[in-house]
Amino acid sequence: MQFGLSPEQTLLQDSIGNFLRERAPLERVRRFADGHEDRAHDLMAGLAELGLPGLLIAEQHGGVGLGPLEACLVAEVLGRHVAPLAFSASVAMVPTALRLAGSAAQQSEWLPQIAAGQLTVGAALSERSGARAGAGVVCSQGRLSGRALHVIDFNADAYLVADAAERLYLLPADAPGLRRIALETVDRSRAIGELVFDGASAALLPGSDARVCAQVLALGRAVLAADTLGAAQAMLDQALAYAGQRQQFGRVIASFQAVKHLCADMAAALEPCRAFVWYTGHALAEPLPDAELLACQLKAHLSEVGQQLAKTATEVHGGMGFTDLLGLHYWFKRIAMNRQLLGSPEYLRLQAARLQGLAA
Repeated sequence: MQFGLSPEQTLLQDSIGNFLRERAPLERVRRFADGHEDRAHDLMAGLAELGLPGLLIAEQHGGVGLGPLEACLVAEVLGRHVAPLAFSASVAMVPTALRLAGSAAQQSEWLPQIAAGQLTVGAALSERSGARAGAGVVCSQGRLSGRALHVIDFNADAYLVADAAERLYLLPADAPGLRRIALETVDRSRAIGELVFDGASAALLPGSDARVCAQVLALGRAVLAADTLGAAQAMLDQALAYAGQRQQFGRVIASFQAVKHLCADMAAALEPCRAFVWYTGHALAEPLPDAELLACQLKAHLSEVGQQLAKTATEVHGGMGFTDLLGLHYWFKRIAMNRQLLGSPEYLRLQAARLQGLAA
């Protein structure tokens, strides 16, 4: 029985990590955040050569044909490098929705373009993770009306939208009756926005229902949790490096017992989360009966661990941790945004209780 990553999975992480280390250093992320670029075209073009856009797409449609575990592994690397890329929706959630519920014609039309990196698709499923006042989408005779908030991978060519009945639809970004509103969030490494529908024509994924919607959401939650894992690991690594070179009273601060305890507590809290991510990815790939439950528990747990670790890692840096020079805030804010997307910890624990029959 294999309890660790395979050589191929390790190589996948290393390949993506080496690319981002070279092409997306912190200065590149800072330029993206400050320059209000729609997309990091150069990064996506390079990653398309590595097959990233087609990660979860079958080979017959031009993809790589890997699974949810590999998507989580890649998301961890993206979070570690706070990469300004469309991934959670366009690479993970949308291809999964098409595979589970799309017609043969829809799969043949959409999947090859996504796999080739020619098409980015956002996901408007946030209303399925907690209703908000004045928000929600309904469909009547193939036309969507309403409002979808916190759309993931917002700067896209098309969108996957869930209606109030948990059916899934696809429509292009320039569809008549669709208005797009970019939202300014704390996390400027990724694009989040709002969609307003006024009778916009959309194509139903014929196999979509509440079960499929739940599976797509579960994968999205697992991927976001893995992104948080990577971002938290990056903050821990930076805190350890800083403590090892910052001197106070003639000694590096890493030699002080209080700082040692802070770093040890962070490492001890984070390390079990990696196995949790791996197992959830495995459960989604099989799929196991408790896969959706695990995804809820994983994201809720990592949201809490990530938040506390981000706070502690910043404290280890002292006043320097709050400056833009070190850029810790990019990881801090990414963790904060991941915490809220597709369900807060409180909502996800309630959802987990419902799945176990412990709450109405």
